[in-house]
Amino acid sequence: MSATVVTSPQNVYAVVNFNPLTGHCEPMDTVIIKGDRIVAAGLAAHMALPAGLQQVDLQGLTLSPGFIDLQLNGCGGVLFNSDITVDTLDTMHAANLRSGCTAFLPTLITCSDDDMRQAINVVREYRTVYPQRVPGLHLEGPYLNPERKGIHEANFIRRPTPDMIDYLCANADVIAMVTLAPEVCPAGTVEALSSAGIVVSLGHTNATCAQAKAAETAGASFATHLHNAMSPLGSREPGVVGAVFDSHRLGAGIIADGHHLSWENLRIAQRLMADRLVLVTDATTPAGTDMETFAFAGQTIYHRDGKCSNADGTLAGSALTMMAAVSNSIRAGIEPQAAIRMATINAARAIHVHQQMGSIAAGQFANLAIFDDGFTVRGSVSGGELKLYS
Repeated sequence: MSATVVTSPQNVYAVVNFNPLTGHCEPMDTVIIKGDRIVAAGLAAHMALPAGLQQVDLQGLTLSPGFIDLQLNGCGGVLFNSDITVDTLDTMHAANLRSGCTAFLPTLITCSDDDMRQAINVVREYRTVYPQRVPGLHLEGPYLNPERKGIHEANFIRRPTPDMIDYLCANADVIAMVTLAPEVCPAGTVEALSSAGIVVSLGHTNATCAQAKAAETAGASFATHLHNAMSPLGSREPGVVGAVFDSHRLGAGIIADGHHLSWENLRIAQRLMADRLVLVTDATTPAGTDMETFAFAGQTIYHRDGKCSNADGTLAGSALTMMAAVSNSIRAGIEPQAAIRMATINAARAIHVHQQMGSIAAGQFANLAIFDDGFTVRGSVSGGELKLYS
């Protein structure tokens, strides 16, 4: 698939003649972009378009806010844990654009303190140049319950130290989310991280429903890959899944790839949680490629029929893209506007960046996805740069 840059952030231009799928039902046929921001969006008949304004005709293609992935380990042949560099983030971003994803949280799974520090430094450097691409870092571990470790390396799973929690809190401007198991963390851990402005997400946890609710009271506001690597919903012990369903505040990410959970569970979660539910990919190296094997968490992982697992069948992330997550959800019965919200504004609200991204509105970053009726991505706008793919 080749890409053509149609116009750059140096130009003021309008995108016109599109089918809006914004997550809402307001009428819209024109979006004006200046620099890396949207300056106006609505009906051309109600807008004063400058004379001579460049117009890009999308010829009836669908336009939505750019997708936001809150859990992305890697894609396009690279993995953040394996190469914690700015170049890796560039490769991930380029691969993402071809699936409509314009912003993501690079996700570092359970590893050493030194790797965590390096990831924080790299993401800070990248955000200085590209804040519209990377809202922050997602640390998935290492403060997890070994009984629910999944593919994570057991040797690196540990309890947090006061010094490391202080360090994470001091770098809360870069760390968007930390996934942890509250039942294995010292008292005050959730409070400290959430008070610093970090989204605490419950994941790789065997917490009881009561323990999950206590973590919510302490400031936790999200759950990582719902139904996976967490205590399930039972008739007498509701577990973390039950705590999420019973909450009016906890959001959750969900992997709509047909491998991590059934389509029935996707529909049930969306029906119960509505706009607290967020589509994520949990993607790894082969997403967007035809790779059949790769290394992850010190193991050889096999990519077959869209499923990523080790030799014993343990799931190891996914090869899902955000466009596939959206289209899978719609085909599974989720209403299209709801599916778009799950990939855009719901994610932005979960990490408190909804004033910057997740909608098509004046003041937002100019991050947009362009696709056809078959859910094939045909273009993107990233930080004001418009590309069309063929």
